[in-house]
Amino acid sequence: MMRPFLSTLLLCAFALLSTSCSEEKHASPPHYKPETPDPLTAEPYDWESARQEVPSVTDLVLLYGGGHHRDPYAWDAERLSDYVTYTDTDGETHWLFDGFLLLEIMDPAVGEGAGVKFANGYTYNNQPLRSATREDWQRLIDYYFADETGIGALEQVVATAAATLGEPAVKRRVVISIPEPILYRDVDSKVTEYWGSVDGRSLDFSDVNDRVRACQWFIDTVRAEFDRRNYAHVELGGFYWLAEKASDTSSIIGTVAAYLDDLNESFNWIPYFNANGARQWKTYGFHCAYLQPNYFFSESVPESRLDEACEMAAAAEMQLELEFDDNALNSRGMAYRLRDYMSAFRRHGVWSDKRLAYYQGGQSLRVLKNSSDPADKELYHEFCQFVVTRPIRTAQ
Repeated sequence: MMRPFLSTLLLCAFALLSTSCSEEKHASPPHYKPETPDPLTAEPYDWESARQEVPSVTDLVLLYGGGHHRDPYAWDAERLSDYVTYTDTDGETHWLFDGFLLLEIMDPAVGEGAGVKFANGYTYNNQPLRSATREDWQRLIDYYFADETGIGALEQVVATAAATLGEPAVKRRVVISIPEPILYRDVDSKVTEYWGSVDGRSLDFSDVNDRVRACQWFIDTVRAEFDRRNYAHVELGGFYWLAEKASDTSSIIGTVAAYLDDLNESFNWIPYFNANGARQWKTYGFHCAYLQPNYFFSESVPESRLDEACEMAAAAEMQLELEFDDNALNSRGMAYRLRDYMSAFRRHGVWSDKRLAYYQGGQSLRVLKNSSDPADKELYHEFCQFVVTRPIRTAQ
C-alpha cells in the first residue's frame, strides 16, 4: 500500500489496458500466467443464486479492525452509527455509506496470535511480522461476526435508523477482505508449510493450489456465517483482495475471481497509485477496482496528482478512492488536501458518475464530527454533504 503505514512497498510500472467496471455477472476470467491453479467448484446458497447481478455499492467506507494495536479495538454500535447515518445542520438525517469494507493488515500487539501480518510487506515499529495462519484468519472472522460489535452492531444500528427513516432501498452491504496467503511464514526461514490444514490435509503454500484452497476456505467460512445468521438489515456485498499490488499473487487471483463469480459474489480491489497490475484489474477478474490517488498524506505530492489519478482511472475505467486521516483536523493544517479531493472529483465528473471508496484512517470521520473546533465541524458537514448528494447514489 502507499498510505502512510505502507511506505515500504515499491511502486511498479504497468501497462495500459482499457477495461470496464461492471456489476453484471461476467464470464470466468482467464488465469494470469505464469502459473494456473486448478479451477474451483462453486456451490452457491439460494440467496446467491437468486441474485440477478453481483452486489454493488456507490459509497464504500473502509473500517480497519481486528488488530490489537487499534484503539479503540472494537467497532461497537456507537462508533458505527456515525457511518450509517448523517444529520445535517438543519436537523435532517440521511443514510450515509451503503457499503462497509471490513479489513485488517496486521495484528502486532497482544494476544496469542501477536505479531502477524495479513498481507505481505508489513512491519510494525520496524520489526518483522510472521505470516498469519488459519488460526489467525479464523480469529479475524470471529472478530467480524461478534454479536454486539462488528457486523452484529451494524445490524443493530441499521435497524434502529430504519425505524425512523424507513428501510433503505437496499440492505447495507458488507465487503470482507480476504487475507493474502503469503508464500513464506517469514522471509528468513523460507518455510511454506505453516498455515494449517483444510479437510485434514496440511497446506503448503509452495503449491499455488494450496494458496487458492486457503482463500476458498476463508470465503466459504464467511459465507456460511452470513447464511447462518440471516441478517435482516445487512448482507454480504462481496469480497476484497487485501494485497494492493498484483505481483505477489498474480498466479492465484484469477482462480479466486472465477470462484466468486460463480457464486454471484463481487470481487473488489483498491490498488495504490502505480501499483503493479492496477490497469489490468479486469484481466484478473475483479468486478470493480478503485484507484488510490495517494495525495492526501504527503504535502510533497502536488495537487496535479489528483488530476493524474482521475485521468488514469478514466482511461482504465476504474473507480476512485478518497483519502484522509486525522491530519485533516484544522489544528494539523491538512484540511485543504481533503477539500482538494472533493474539488478534483467534482471537476472530473467522479463525484457525479463514479463509485467511491473512502479511506478515513482509523475513525477520522468521527474525529472531525466530535471536534470542538468549528472549522472541523464545517469540514465534517462539507464532506458528508459531498457523499449524500452524489447523483450516482440510488435512493438511500
